[in-house]
Amino acid sequence: MTDTPLINETLLQMKYARVISLLAETLHISDDRALDVFYTSNTYRFMSQKMYHLHNMSDAYLVDEIILELQGRQ
Repeated sequence: MTDTPLINETLLQMKYARVISLLAETLHISDDRALDVFYTSNTYRFMSQKMYHLHNMSDAYLVDEIILELQGRQ
């Protein structure tokens, strides 16, 4: 037995889809652009590596994190 909790990959993919949709809606951008923004973000990288338990955070929190990343790049 490991100390790392199991994460249902299907549920994680569904979370990604919800975050991308909310990101597109919040930023008034296309779904394709939101997809690109999401998959190039540190937030996605940390989520996919299951770091910091970001997968447990709300969709809105994750969108806010991505927006803060974008603002930091400007």
